[in-house]
Order: sequence, then structure tokens, then C-alpha cells
Amino acid sequence: MPKTSKKQIIKKLVAGVIFILAALYLAQIVPSAGVAWAMAVLLLTIYLFAFEVVEVDVAAILVMVLLGLSGLFAPWIGLEEGLVRPDQLFNGFSSNAVISIIAVMIIGHGLDRTGLMNEVAAFILKVGGKSEKTIIPIISGTVAFISSFMQNVGAAALFIPVVNRISNRSGIAMSRLLMPMGFCAILGGTVTMIGSSPLILLNDLILTSNEYLPEDQKMQVWSLFSVTPIGITLVITGILYFIYAGKYVLPAVKTREKPHETTLEYLERTYNVDFDLIEVEVTQESPLVDKKLLEVEQQSKIRIIAIKEGSQLLIGADSIDRDTRIKAGQVLGIVGLPERETDFVEKYKLVLHQGNPVFGDLLSDRESGIAEIVIPPDSTLIGKSAIDLWMRKRYGLSVMGILRDGKVLLASEEAADDIRAIPFQAGDMLLAYTTWKALERLEGNNDFVIVTSDYPRSEKLRPHKLKAALLFFSIALFLILFTDVRLSVALLTGAIGMVISGVLSIDEAYEAVSWKTVFLLASLIPLGYAVESTGTAKWIADNVLAVVGDLQPWMIQASIAILATMFTLVMSNVGATVLLVPLVVNIAIGIGADPAAFALIVALATSNSFIIPTHQVNALIMGPAGYKVADFMKAGGIMTILFIIVLIAAVNLFGIT
Repeated sequence: MPKTSKKQIIKKLVAGVIFILAALYLAQIVPSAGVAWAMAVLLLTIYLFAFEVVEVDVAAILVMVLLGLSGLFAPWIGLEEGLVRPDQLFNGFSSNAVISIIAVMIIGHGLDRTGLMNEVAAFILKVGGKSEKTIIPIISGTVAFISSFMQNVGAAALFIPVVNRISNRSGIAMSRLLMPMGFCAILGGTVTMIGSSPLILLNDLILTSNEYLPEDQKMQVWSLFSVTPIGITLVITGILYFIYAGKYVLPAVKTREKPHETTLEYLERTYNVDFDLIEVEVTQESPLVDKKLLEVEQQSKIRIIAIKEGSQLLIGADSIDRDTRIKAGQVLGIVGLPERETDFVEKYKLVLHQGNPVFGDLLSDRESGIAEIVIPPDSTLIGKSAIDLWMRKRYGLSVMGILRDGKVLLASEEAADDIRAIPFQAGDMLLAYTTWKALERLEGNNDFVIVTSDYPRSEKLRPHKLKAALLFFSIALFLILFTDVRLSVALLTGAIGMVISGVLSIDEAYEAVSWKTVFLLASLIPLGYAVESTGTAKWIADNVLAVVGDLQPWMIQASIAILATMFTLVMSNVGATVLLVPLVVNIAIGIGADPAAFALIVALATSNSFIIPTHQVNALIMGPAGYKVADFMKAGGIMTILFIIVLIAAVNLFGIT
């Protein structure tokens, strides 16, 4: 967890007191003890999610455990039995929705391992040319299509290197391409019922609600393409929005030049950071002798990225680290600001080599350079610093700067080691000097998203497995569309096919799964049971109907969409869906509308997360493009309004109601 400031602690404590007071007040007006305790758990869930007291998956597991313990303490808290039956508590882990999400992640990773994205990038450049107005719809439309069959954050992560490659070759800045791509990755999740976690979960929630509804009010589940007309309309809206309004809402930055420049030249032009690479020899009388690297780097504000000792060359992971001691006769490869390097050479009586006769090949752009690497929202590195992680020794990364909120953080005069001591946040983009071999090893690491794509690498993709990957993907779709096999079984058929055919190893399949997402979803499903079985959803719905019951149906739909949008901005879209679906089902029944349609509006509206970078996709693209929160508020604010208008219009136009 990131370090929490005193101000944040006070804010959480004050909010906690307010939530407790709200729970005590509701306990006085609810019709039963079961509703009172269910409301208390609901408020606790919202509080934990909204204020990030703990990680969202930890919060979800905590809620599940509390629901389970309610059975033990039932006689002492006024309940006849627990809020959730014991046999229902862990149903989430075997639910159709959870297994489907696991399979979707594996299938998406399998398609990526075939090198399909490289082919997509080449195709986009060939068809779209170098015009922003042609490239944006092709990129955004392609990502939306891919996102409709896999998790949208996965689709966005796959496409960041593609966009970087296109940006390098077309001269269009990444900041002009990544936001349209990211927004359409989110919108693409509304095109099919397996495009996003809320939609995958929706049918399970409908079946749960059916258990508590009369026979004549039971809902039908949605098929794979039931939502497609609405999703396509939303995607087209997003694309047209950026085509015609992009020049007004996207950040205006300089376009790229010199596509074949060195990484240091690119760093200077893009981020206005003038680093230089030099080679020095340590003399016998140098004060550096026997000093540790960390001490030297802190004092001189440079990075030692390579050492030659005798015939041995040390560079990359598992070679040098902060405790390595400097010896006389060593040759050091150094990256830093030129003026600091000059002072360093003079102060420590070093011999400056002309050019790089020792490390010339090893530190050339063919072998190493500055890489742009994003910390994704589900990275295990969040809250830890480069020093905590021994970043150079463990990963072969010498962190030179961090791009955060549109600003490049560098070592300052006051705090030489501030960069490596700063805890990482989701969306941070690291500017790190590394060898390409070390960078290539990180491409399969889920803790990083490698933005730098145009670097020499040994081919580890499996293009010869593309036909097998497409075959099993097609088999999964066929089973979904033309058979009565459960969604989870159909998707697992495609996933296991990827493993059996050698597209993925079984270890790679396990690594492709975001277990954080799995536990989040599975642990929240029992909360839906509790809200339904205790009558809490009906009680809330009755009170809401007393306020909005006389409005037109479309106005109630719009109110539901706005409520879902607000929830998803402060908590996970899965959590918002679990909390709101039982509520809106009861509202729809109360006004004589189709409850399944109202539930669908919730599952779709939880994708309306553009105005602030709380969505995983937005956090992912923030660093590489150098976006600020204000950029999301400017472009995302309009997109949020358009989403709600188009959603409600499409639901009614296509007869979903």
C-alpha cells in the first residue's frame, strides 16, 4: 500500500465516523434487523472502496468473511440465521462469471503471444497512413473490437506498444492517440456480454434475483450479442467525438521528429531531459575507491550503469547493485546530466575516455538505452520504491526519472536519491536505462507494461501458433453462439485449447490471470445474495420509488445510469454492479418496467468512467502520454455526458426495454 499522509488519515477517520452515524440512523428506520445489518455491510463496503482504506480485493474478501461470521453471531445480533447461507458463501469462486473472466484473460494472452499485435500495428499504418483523423478511428475501432472479447485493461495494455510504434513512424504524438484508444477500449467492453466484468457478472446476478422473484416476474438472461447494437453505438460515438472534437479536448503537444534518433536524443526532445552517456576509469588515487555505488550516486546525482573489472563486464540484472564497491582500475559507464558528470570526473580524479571504447557496443542503441515502462494498476510493485525492490539488480533497470501527472520527476539538488525512494503509483511511467535483453525479459512480467517497442530483440513470440490460437478462439465463439453450453465452459474450451496446442504453457496461462480481479469478483458475489435475501434491495427500491416513481421511465433510466456512473468513479465497476443490480431490479418491478433492461443499464453504465483516471485503463495510459487529471476532466467530462445520453437513447431505440 502507498504511504498515507496525515491529512489522508484524518479524512478517512472523519468519513468513517460519518458512515457509522449513517448506519446507526438507518438501523432506526429499517423494517428488520436483517436489513439493518445488510445496510451496515453495504455502507462498510462503499467506505472501504471509496476511501481505499485497504486494497479493493482485500476489502472484498473482508466483506465476504464478515458475511460468513454473521451466522456465528446471529443469535447475539438479532438474526435468526446469517446474512448469507453457508453453502452460498463461496459460490463466487465457482460461479459462471468468475470462471468466464479467467478464461477470457487466458485467451487474450494467447492471442498476444502469437505476435498478432505486431501485425495489427503494421496494418493500421498501411491503411491509416500518417493522418490523425484516419489513424484515430482505425486504432480506436480495432481496440474496441479486441476489447469486446477480452478485458479492456488487457486490450489497452496490448496496444500501448502498438500506439508507441505508430506514433514513432507517423509523427503523431502519443498524447493525441492514447486517450481515444483508452476510451474506446472501455467502450469496447460494452459490445458483447463478455467484454467487461460487470456484463459477464450480470447474468449471474439476474439468476440470483430470480430466486427471490415470483414466477411471472423472473427475468431472461442476455445472450452474447444482445448488447451489441448499444455497444457499437457507444463506440461510434466515442470515435466521432475524438475525430471532430479531438483538436479541442486532447492535449496539444509537439509531434515527433527524427524517428531514428537515439533514446537519449528522444528523451531530451520529448521530456526536455538532457542526459549524457560517458565512460570513465578509476585511478589509484581516486576518492571513489572502496565506496559503494549507492553512496556515490546519491552524492553526485548520476547513475552507474556498467562496470568493467579486468576482463569482466558487469551490466544488467544480477550484475551490479547499490552495495557494489568501486575499485581502482575499473571502468565505469555513467548516465547523468552533463554538468553533473563533469563535476563528478573532476572531483573524484577520474580519467574520462574519449567516446566509449570499452562499452561502445554494449551501451550502443543496438544493445541498450532509455526505456519507457508503465506500472499497471494491478502491479505488485505499487507502494514500493526502486530502492525497496533493488530495481537495478533484480530487473536490470536504472531508474532515471518518473513521469507522473504530466511532470517528469528527477533527482533534485536537495534530495539526490528522491527518484529511487519514491513509492510507485499506478500509471507511473519509469524512464529507465536498461539493456534490451533485460527489457525483453520483462515483457512477460505482469508488474510492467513495456511502452518502448522499437528496440532490437530476439524473437520469442510464436507467430507459427497464430492459426491454432485463432482456431480455438473461433471454437469458443461457436460454442457460445450456437450451443447451449454455459459461457464458462465455452470460454474454457478456448483457453485449454491454447495450452494444449502450445500457444501458451500452463505456467503462462496461470500468469495471464489477474487473481486480484478474480478474488474481487468472487468475494463480492455473496454480498448480492445478502442484499436480496434480507429484503434490503426491495426496501431501498421502495424508498427510491417514493421519490422518482412519478417520473417518465426514460428519466428513471437516466437517473439509474447517473447513479451507476457516480458509483463506478469511486469504487470498482464490479462492486457498483453487485450493489446496484438488486436495487434497480426492484425499482423496475415497482414501476412495471422490464427489470432485466434496468439491470443491463447498470452493467453498461459502470463503464462510464472517463472523467477522472480511476478506471484501470485511464490509469494505464496516463503515464505514457503524460496526461494530467485536468486532461481527463476536460475530455472525459464531455464523454461522460455523451455516454449517458447515447446509452438511454440506444436502450429505448433498439427496444431493449
